[in-house]
Amino acid sequence: MTPNVTAVSYGPKLTASELDQLRSVLAGSGATFQSESRAGDSRFEVHTAELAVADSTDSGIAALRHAVAEAAQAGLDTAIVPAGLRDAQRKFLIMDVDSTLIQQEVIELLAAYAGKREEVAAVTEAAMRGELDFAQSLHARVAVLAGLPAAVVDSVRAEVKLSEGAAELVAAFKAAGHVVAVVSGGFNQILRPIAQDLGLDYWIANELEIVDGALTGKVLGAVIDRAAKEKYLREWAAAEGIAMEHTIAVGDGANDLDMLGAAGIGVAFNAKPAVRAVADSAVNMPYLDAVRHIAGV
Repeated sequence: MTPNVTAVSYGPKLTASELDQLRSVLAGSGATFQSESRAGDSRFEVHTAELAVADSTDSGIAALRHAVAEAAQAGLDTAIVPAGLRDAQRKFLIMDVDSTLIQQEVIELLAAYAGKREEVAAVTEAAMRGELDFAQSLHARVAVLAGLPAAVVDSVRAEVKLSEGAAELVAAFKAAGHVVAVVSGGFNQILRPIAQDLGLDYWIANELEIVDGALTGKVLGAVIDRAAKEKYLREWAAAEGIAMEHTIAVGDGANDLDMLGAAGIGVAFNAKPAVRAVADSAVNMPYLDAVRHIAGV
């Protein structure tokens, strides 16, 4: 049989017993092993198994993912990826920014200058868990920034750090001829130089209003929320002529759920429980470049 699904497992250290249990679960779900390989570095290890399954439809793959998730072991995550995505000549990678592409939540860094970091962090957490409407929560959080000098944006930009492996992930996708985009509920003033430095193909975020050298506590235009994230994924992939089945979306919060669900594979990156529960796969390590192994890049 021709391999039509790939099981990609990754973790800080993959033991023989963990992999044996995974093989048992996959075989018990009707998968036939065609080949296996190992990769990785000093940070994490990767095991890739090319499988042939009788039912490679969306429902069949969903059932296989469920079986693997039910038997999941701490320290080992496994993504079940359709061969069509990994074999695609051109792929489209779209990522969230705060707590995904970068390590921090920018709104919290800004709020610290207003003495409101803890207050804003609590609202952010609730919004990312899906307990609050994102747009409403964003307006409430941005309001505490009113009156801050615009120079704090430069100070915050200097504090921002890319997630480990983020630059390597983008570079690998770009070098292979794929398309990379980010869509953020954060702010253009922070994202713009990051996007330019990484050479991203598409990017968008909210725009902080600045008048007379000070933040007004408002954002300009429509808020980039969960619906907007899916919209831009579909628009940009279509503009590149890339089928949705060949797209990979990565995010951590409730406002990423629509784009994770719409993509060919949705990856929850160190995500909130509600996101991990519904995403196609999860990366529970701080290394964003694990995504390249999932995508076969």
